[in-house]
Amino acid sequence: MKTLVSLFRNNIREYGMLIALIVIMIFFQYTTDGILLKPINITNLVLQNSYIIVMAMGMLLIIVAGSIDLSVGSILAFIGAVAAVLMVKLHVHWSITMLVSLIIGAIAGVWQGYWVAYVKIPSFIVTLAGMLIFRGLTLLILQGEAVGPFPVEFQRLSTGFIPDFFHGDGIHITTILIGALLSVLLIVFDLRGRKNQQKYGFEVTPFVFFVVKNVFITAAIMWLCYLMASYKGLPNVLVILFVLVSAYAFITSSTVIGRRIYAMGGNEKAARLSGVDTRRLLFGTFVNMGVLSAIAGMIVSARLNTATPKAGVGFELDVIAACFIGGASATGGVGKVIGAVVGAFLIGVMNNGMSILGIGIDWQQAIKGFVLLLAVFFDVYNKNKNA
Repeated sequence: MKTLVSLFRNNIREYGMLIALIVIMIFFQYTTDGILLKPINITNLVLQNSYIIVMAMGMLLIIVAGSIDLSVGSILAFIGAVAAVLMVKLHVHWSITMLVSLIIGAIAGVWQGYWVAYVKIPSFIVTLAGMLIFRGLTLLILQGEAVGPFPVEFQRLSTGFIPDFFHGDGIHITTILIGALLSVLLIVFDLRGRKNQQKYGFEVTPFVFFVVKNVFITAAIMWLCYLMASYKGLPNVLVILFVLVSAYAFITSSTVIGRRIYAMGGNEKAARLSGVDTRRLLFGTFVNMGVLSAIAGMIVSARLNTATPKAGVGFELDVIAACFIGGASATGGVGKVIGAVVGAFLIGVMNNGMSILGIGIDWQQAIKGFVLLLAVFFDVYNKNKNA
């Protein structure tokens, strides 16, 4: 029992946000008369928040490094505008358009990363300027008009679903099998990690808790896959999200680059004296953010089947909020990819649930702002308590 209390106390932000997400889902499931967790709404929930999750992973690295990026919504809109002009007006093939969009996103990150990392201008100022610059370029490229529609192949990036290779009658069998395979892989990796911890003498959770946790996770995955399998199966964008989340979770927890980013965010001077090139590392986080913003921009454009001058307005607020609500520290050095994903889903469930209930956008913004304030207060309170 003592070990469980210690485990929860050491991971209170991570477990607390997960519990909050479950409670909020149960609340909206009840108040919406079961609409929230209907298969079609679960799919819409994933599609509506996919771009927030994509950008939240990049934003997490920037926040952990001790900076901020206010321009992600404008870069998203700019990339969508570029992709639209290339495909619709210049008739460039969709695959080439996607490659060009990723390169331009990286260049946008290079532009901002240079000013922050090498010229030492505060990231708040640089990215605020970037927000205005890229929004202006979006208006210039689109000439104030919406541009579309796009090729069907490009639309499938956000609106397509993986095919059912087994042609199930009323149920997407491939989705069920993918869910089962994913559950087995997660258990295997978790078991391997537990054995490695025991091998090197680290404290591990009781075996009963380990089993209960994996049973719960497996049940949640299979239940989610069943809901989606009873509709159209797994969306293509969910597969993209899984690949990105897995990659960034690995990078942040098991690579030298990941450890150096956390070290830089915790104490930049100490990291620099230890031989870490903090300028290049910070520069890389902004380049990475530019690429992820480009991916998010293409996902949004593909979903809407058009590029609009107003695309991405306010997205930076949801992305930043997702990171802080998911456990990132406002002072840098703390935060997990899974936490950012949970924070993004928490915001998404709140948006979706309040929309179903007919709550106005004014109250939605106020409630989200209050939740963000509580999350940051919780972080500051715990730091002061442990000081």
